[in-house]
Amino acid sequence: MDWTGQEVEIIERCRGEAGEIQLQRRGAEFEIIYNGVFLMATYNGVSEKAAVREALKKLTAPDKGPVSVLMGGLGVGYSLREALDWKQVSRVVVSEIEPAVIRWNRGPLGQVNDQALSDHRVVLINGDFVEVLKSEAAAVAGDPSKAFEVVVVDTDNGSNWLSLPANDYLYREEGLALIKQCLVPGGAVCFWCQDREAIFEKRLAEIYSEVYFNTIMEKTGKEGAYYLAVN
Repeated sequence: MDWTGQEVEIIERCRGEAGEIQLQRRGAEFEIIYNGVFLMATYNGVSEKAAVREALKKLTAPDKGPVSVLMGGLGVGYSLREALDWKQVSRVVVSEIEPAVIRWNRGPLGQVNDQALSDHRVVLINGDFVEVLKSEAAAVAGDPSKAFEVVVVDTDNGSNWLSLPANDYLYREEGLALIKQCLVPGGAVCFWCQDREAIFEKRLAEIYSEVYFNTIMEKTGKEGAYYLAVN
């Protein structure tokens, strides 16, 4: 379905951490605009959910224990909702830098993610995901039991389209190694992206034991994509 011809209702426009951020409704769907550029929408959630689902499939089985998830980027709450729908997930630490995105998830976006932030398993951090990663890696170094089974990176539209320039760190060797430090052996990390990224894929393969690239059709008729890497 094409939503481009439908009238847009601006719900809120405000100053964010790195510019103007806006929530708008187009028909029954919501869109987030960042500095005048489309960032994400509720009609693009199929691949986002699939990335989390495939990562969890590698970690969850009847004979395995509780699963902890570290998530960078809240967005419209789809990744969080997908993680929470798995019974073995006992804790999800979510880092979101934009207070407005958190507010919207507690407001109008709550209706599309089944009020995900109200789940008792969620630990919400209003902060930069890079700094959260460093903090969690330090905690794991002191106590390996604090490691995560899954890390989700959904802060950008891939390494070629960053919502914040500082997020480039997440896709470079240092950032990928830091994520690895946060994972249990055999743990998985997923990255949402728009297209295949050869340079980024090569970096992943140099650090992780298994790397997968998958595409999936969105409601718009266009493909979304994600990388999945296993520690």
